[in-house]
Amino acid sequence: MTGTPAPTRCTVAVSGASGTLGRVAVRELSARGHRVVRLVRREPRPGADELAWSVERGLLEPHRAAGIDAILHLAGESIAAGRWTAARKAEIRRSRVDGTRALVASLAGVEPAPRTLACASSIGWYGARDDEPLDEHAPSGDGFLAEVTRAWEAAADAAARLGMRVVKLRFGAILATHGGMLARMLPVFRLGLGGPLDSGRQVVSWVLVDDAARAAAWAIEADTVEGPVNVTAPEPVTQREFARALGRALGRPARLPAPGFMLRLLLGELADELLLVGQRVRPRLLLEAGFEFLAPRLDDALRRLLHPPPDERTAG
Repeated sequence: MTGTPAPTRCTVAVSGASGTLGRVAVRELSARGHRVVRLVRREPRPGADELAWSVERGLLEPHRAAGIDAILHLAGESIAAGRWTAARKAEIRRSRVDGTRALVASLAGVEPAPRTLACASSIGWYGARDDEPLDEHAPSGDGFLAEVTRAWEAAADAAARLGMRVVKLRFGAILATHGGMLARMLPVFRLGLGGPLDSGRQVVSWVLVDDAARAAAWAIEADTVEGPVNVTAPEPVTQREFARALGRALGRPARLPAPGFMLRLLLGELADELLLVGQRVRPRLLLEAGFEFLAPRLDDALRRLLHPPPDERTAG
């Protein structure tokens, strides 16, 4: 990053710290000199930097959160882990909207309140927009994910009434080998059975997991940043381009398309909202701030993840 002063070290509470992004974000924050307190949904370990919280109640002992400067709220049920049954959709909403609402409500019992809430959000806010360029000013779209994301961000915005600075991190598809979309694709592509989804023309707005963690840390450190921030790489690609790049990175063919009707049969509504539509999202605020991506291009990201040199290994 350029033009940014050295950050003041602070104490950051992180929910979802064991997730695909959370574990890398914890490492990034610690490397920058910040103290990390994990928000856990179990009994905290004696002597560990941990605080208990729940989706229903938020912080279970808010008075123990005194001295926390910022919260990075990443917890939430995976949206891509399986077919969207009515029960699964309810859990996706509960984990994001109700969990954020409860966490913010419990912060009213913290004195002084943290200065910053950096809350995970999603480019699902924009809905299916095909090839339309989208930055942070673009309005919300239609569909289940857009509706959930609107409610999710509204729950985070309530923290402003406590005097907190609120940043909503609209993450694209996070690329990592230990979780998420790429991890599920790798076994198929390594067998030479991969390829684009349906027509392959859908635009994928993606981001390397390390860049997503660095953007989250930047949002906490940059005192003037508020509101939505798109966390995507500056060069989105089509599904066809993604499949070809992954095939090249693995040295395998990637020409077997997955037909749309089969994806709909297997995954139903999830396929229509996540796999068979596109979003061309631009990280306008990050670029204007001089944020330097480790992987601005997909080939860069796949090389870092799949063939890192010994001195450049990532947690992805």
